[in-house]
Order: sequence, then structure tokens, then C-alpha cells
Amino acid sequence: MKRRSFLKYLGLAASFSGLVRTARAATETAAKTGKAPHKILSCNVRVDLPQDNKAGDGWQHRRALCADVIQGQQADLIGLQEAQMKHLQYLKERMPEYDSYALSYALDDFRPANAILYRRARYELISCGGFWLSQTPHVAVSKSWDSASPRLANWVALKDRRSGKEFRFWNTHLDHISHEARAKGATMIVQASEPFPKELPQFLTGDMNAHVNHEAIKNYLAGGWRDTYQAVHGPDEPGFTFHAFQGPQYAQRWGGKGIGRKIDWIFYRGPVKTLAAEIIRDGKNGRYPSDHYFLSATVEF
Repeated sequence: MKRRSFLKYLGLAASFSGLVRTARAATETAAKTGKAPHKILSCNVRVDLPQDNKAGDGWQHRRALCADVIQGQQADLIGLQEAQMKHLQYLKERMPEYDSYALSYALDDFRPANAILYRRARYELISCGGFWLSQTPHVAVSKSWDSASPRLANWVALKDRRSGKEFRFWNTHLDHISHEARAKGATMIVQASEPFPKELPQFLTGDMNAHVNHEAIKNYLAGGWRDTYQAVHGPDEPGFTFHAFQGPQYAQRWGGKGIGRKIDWIFYRGPVKTLAAEIIRDGKNGRYPSDHYFLSATVEF
């Protein structure tokens, strides 16, 4: 090897070695301080319907793509909406490193609703629970305020095994018909999250069926919750998160520029810093994992 090339090689090797040492030191520091990032997803995976099967968008047609997209994000925490037992079973088969919690959407058998997935190796489950978004929140499958169907909020209290720090993760899906049910459901979640110490990090994922100017979102914001996407990108509308399996073509019906209303959210409260937030618009050959785009947020606390 010529002397100049050899010196160049030494320089590259030294540079690479330095990067490795820096990365290792950052990892060790993060482990000690508890500041290793946590990646969160909110995924409305779309309930399986006959009309979707006819159009080629049924769960059997898109489940592999859905799992591919979710797996590719390498998330630590996932809030699912519209996931039936078939959805949850398949996703957990593809992603066995996750444990899950959900309330049942029926009394006769277990039908998971708003399931929360968390990495077993990283988090210890402290407690879990939930309630129904109604005037009788402890009566299973109850509904109020002209809600089209029963709605609920799940939560898990987790401890990060790396740092020993605890936090709470909520997941919900507000009603798609009744504006009053959306607004009052959001208020119930605010009231349930308020009594905890301000030092406790909390996260909330969900299909809120509500844009930023809806009373439900205003209730969240007034109640102390903050939007991770806005924390990174500012207050401008980022575009539709519901797209009816049409992807960017859906936006053409509403002005052609893709500017529309986000109805899926990842909120936080407490001592949390949002490092990144994205709308995941992945698809393949004109097909999409769901009729909603998924959302991601990377945070530390």
C-alpha cells in the first residue's frame, strides 16, 4: 500500500474507531441517565370488513404489509386502534418480542379493543386498566352522548428497565359520529390523567376522529396534553391521516396539495422532550397497510 493511501486508511480507521467509541459512550450514558429514546407508534389498522375484502384491502390481503410497516419502525410502544383478535394474534406472531394489554369489546368472549403493545425486554408492567367513555365508565361496553358504538380508554403503567423510571401510556379511539361523545370522551381522559404527579411522563395515542380545531382536541390541550407532531413541526396542518386506502390520491379530492386534517394523534404530558415525529405514509404497489396513515414519535424523559 502506498504511503499516502496508508495514511488515508489510518485516518479513516481512526475516524471510524472514534465514531464507535462515541456511539458506545452515548449508549452507556443513555442507559445510566435514563435518556435513551422511546419510540411510540399510533396505528389504526382498520377493522376487517366485507367491502374491503372485495376491493382487495381486507386484512388477509394487507396483513403482511401492515406487519412489515410496523416492524420497520422498531418501536418500543404501540397503540393500536380497530385491532380485532385476528389482527392482534397475527401482529404478535410476527412480533413476539411484544407483550400486550387490552380491554374486551364484548361480554361473551374476549375481543381486544385499543390494544397496547410494549417491548417485554425493555419495560416491566406495573399495573394496567381502563374505563368506558360514558356516563357509567365502569360498566363494560356502556356508551353515552349518542355515541355510535361503545368507546374506551386503556392504560398501562410501565417501568423502564434501563433507568427504573415509571410512566403511563394511554390508548383510545373516540367516536366517529357524535361530536359530543368525542368532546366528553376527551374530557374524561384528561380528568383521569390529571391526578398523577407532574413529574410522571404520560403518553396518549389514538384515532380521535377530530382535527386540531375540534372541541375534543381543544379539551386535551386545555387539560395539559401536548401534541408530539406540533412540538417538532409547528402548528401547520400536516395533511390527512385518514386516506380511505387511497394514499396521496385521497388528498386530490380536497385541493390536490395533500394539506388536510390530522385526526390521529400522539400526545404527551409531563417532563417529556419530543425528538422526532412523523406521519408514516408507507405503501407498496398502490396498496396501504390501513385506511389510516400510522404516526410515530420519538421521545425522551
